[in-house]
Amino acid sequence: MIKGIIAKGEMIVDIEQTIFTIITYSGEAKNLFMKAIKAAKLDEFNLAQDYITEADEKLTAAHKEQTELIRREARGEKVDPSILLIHGQDHLMSAMLLKEMSQEIIELYIRLKKK
Repeated sequence: MIKGIIAKGEMIVDIEQTIFTIITYSGEAKNLFMKAIKAAKLDEFNLAQDYITEADEKLTAAHKEQTELIRREARGEKVDPSILLIHGQDHLMSAMLLKEMSQEIIELYIRLKKK
């Protein structure tokens, strides 16, 4: 178990669960962004947009969890950095980058289709 367990009043909040939630949502978002690119490659632009929308929801959920960790630390609650936390942050950051890249790649496929 990670040391990142904090007391908030009488309630104990498990940071490890929050990190796993970030990893899960970020991983799902990355998978959906890749599906969107593959759909666009096959000229299935509506499907690609559906994947982007679903991925965005997952990414928003992951970002919300990250924001909560930041709020806790800003309130003075100790959030110990760990390899797991770094891994979660890495997943989130790469999902955010993949969002931007997938949108650009899909736009290129759309432009190619119009020619």
